[in-house]
Amino acid sequence: MEVFSVKGLKKSFQKNFYSPKQLVLKGFDFSIKAGSITGFLGANGAGKTTTMKCMLGLVFPDEGEFNYFGEPALNSNIKKKLGFLPERPYFYQYLTGHEFLVFYGSLTGGMTKKLLKSRADDLLKKMGLWGARDKALRDYSKGMLQKVGLAQALIHEPELVVLDEPMSGLDPDGRKAMKDIILEVSSQGTAIFFSSHLLNDVEKLCKELVILKEGALMYQGETSKLLNSLDGSVSLEDYFVKDIL
Repeated sequence: MEVFSVKGLKKSFQKNFYSPKQLVLKGFDFSIKAGSITGFLGANGAGKTTTMKCMLGLVFPDEGEFNYFGEPALNSNIKKKLGFLPERPYFYQYLTGHEFLVFYGSLTGGMTKKLLKSRADDLLKKMGLWGARDKALRDYSKGMLQKVGLAQALIHEPELVVLDEPMSGLDPDGRKAMKDIILEVSSQGTAIFFSSHLLNDVEKLCKELVILKEGALMYQGETSKLLNSLDGSVSLEDYFVKDIL
């Protein structure tokens, strides 16, 4: 079952009124399966963040036929099923970690205060942030902010989570914790779609891949099929350096 698909996704930008439009996304299709971990790869400027913003209604595409959980429109009910961690999230620094999660959970609606607080407690423990739950976010490190950012994407138990470079700025321990959480969430039936330049992590985590090159689709399918189609000794990083960069 697919939780998301798009056909013919195109997006262009214009720097100013007089300059010609530049086609950034060149008309491609891809889909995300329920309960899957799908890696979204491409060099800087390939169009990954723009694609994610189009998916979430933060940027309007020029063309594209979208489908969310069997529905064509990104309405309020569909949005409740989505979680998102942008590459550069904004944090209300005067809030504590616990207050931050409860606040973002309340925006979705549908959860009691008791359930929200329980969900916030559980996520802070899973993220290794329980000891900092009453600390203001301005006193969090970059890695701690990345973890609490992931927690806010999960607070309302979404069915599809979109993560833009979720492991950016994390040390090895933090990356391991992030990977463990992604695997746990996926095992519970949530689809994870995330971009990353950490190809070794992607190769270990992702059953499915979507790969862009200069706004065009280079590959969609199983990670194992891509690697099996190459020389047996070639890693995802080798393929990326040779064919994508």
